Amino acid sequence: MRIDLLTLFPEMCETVMAESIIGRARRKGAVQVCCHQIRDYAFDKHQRVDDSPFGGGMGMLLMAEPIALCMDDLTRHLGYRPHTVYLSPQGKVLTQQRVRELAELDGLVFLCGHYEGVDERVLDEYVDEEISIGDYVVTGGELPALVVADAICRMIPGVLSDDECFQLESHYSSLLEYPQFTRPAEWRGRAVPPVLLAGDHEKVRRWRREQALKRTFFRRPDLLKSAVLSEEDTAFLEKLEDAAGSHTE
Repeated sequence: MRIDLLTLFPEMCETVMAESIIGRARRKGAVQVCCHQIRDYAFDKHQRVDDSPFGGGMGMLLMAEPIALCMDDLTRHLGYRPHTVYLSPQGKVLTQQRVRELAELDGLVFLCGHYEGVDERVLDEYVDEEISIGDYVVTGGELPALVVADAICRMIPGVLSDDECFQLESHYSSLLEYPQFTRPAEWRGRAVPPVLLAGDHEKVRRWRREQALKRTFFRRPDLLKSAVLSEEDTAFLEKLEDAAGSHTE
């Protein structure tokens, strides 16, 4: 997997993507991340890439041509046109399912907007989809791009030590993750659930499953609509529903 970021702040992106798990994955060749400075494709000595929007209004807008030149240069270098994503609060909100789908691609480009956004014409010409990381606005596309890139990278084989590291996490199977504990067995009067200390792996597995179902039921019941549930899971959820109903009567 190769990820290219088109940005006004490549140093910022490089700093984040060079650290921790993703940084180690890059160094061992499991994933490739390249950051490109849009200003390198500006027309004047001041490397200006923005201008005021037609029709008036507050703020500045990134011009189409520097972005287009950067994208064309990258396409020539790669020998193909990769799937291109624009990070925008107007895009579809990112889900774990979309992360899994994007992780199957050979290459991705993330276009990071800034100021009031990007000239619509370059979006029409180059962008395949727009993605949002939530219904709020931040100052630029770099942070959302890094969030999406991180989520994708950790799904790529060889990035994490084992696929189980992400398969049991929140949202992967449309359930929130079960609670976890580490040493000491008792902390400030709070004890670890005894089932986790007894060494019975089947009981631990079932406890974790039930805790995941319980958390999802109370915190994000909407996720249960797409979860794959066994008869045992369904029976447990019915007990939760009955208990919740008795408390409201």
